[in-house]
Amino acid sequence: MIDECLMAEFRIRGEDCPLADASRAAAATIDVAPPLLRDDGNVLLRFSSPANDELTATLDADDRIRYLYRGVADGRYSYRCLSLQRSVVHELVSAGFVVESLRYERGDAILTGAVVGQEILQAVMETAGETVGVELERVYALGPGEDTTVAERWDLTPAQTEALRTAADMGYFTVPREVTATEVADAIGISKSAFLERLRRGQGALFAQLFGVGGN
Repeated sequence: MIDECLMAEFRIRGEDCPLADASRAAAATIDVAPPLLRDDGNVLLRFSSPANDELTATLDADDRIRYLYRGVADGRYSYRCLSLQRSVVHELVSAGFVVESLRYERGDAILTGAVVGQEILQAVMETAGETVGVELERVYALGPGEDTTVAERWDLTPAQTEALRTAADMGYFTVPREVTATEVADAIGISKSAFLERLRRGQGALFAQLFGVGGN
């Protein structure tokens, strides 16, 4: 048994794949479930984004995308489709990388996942080094109880997770604040009131679970 499990975060710049191209063309942020590679080499994709009709039109016009489905819930679009083109992500997976989360932001992919042991890390790093545009952002040891995503661990909706993550990334919680609620809402692609509602509910869910008090 291997006792060591490491978490790694990669940024992939300039990739030529359907989701990277679509997020770049539509200036969109796309949250992607771990892609599933079929035996025929095509890829099953499940992903979501803030409501963005330009993103939908871009995906629908891409010859590499088949059977595009879009659903709407809570101000977000959720998609299912088949991609005829593999992405750089699959090269890292083939080397032993276990995808935990994947996000495309204006063409860049931010990929977080696990590697079990130094040998696998070395293989993943060698693969990343041979692939243009892949940069290692950070590596850290997996701590106790960290085997679930943030949303799963704290029972947050995707919309609440996005609001909290974007606010934190942009400096909304710093003192003094680096951005306004309107600026964070614009980055997500929703109204200020919708952002503040998601933030309030997300924080309420976190505090309820952290301190064992009733949520709202």
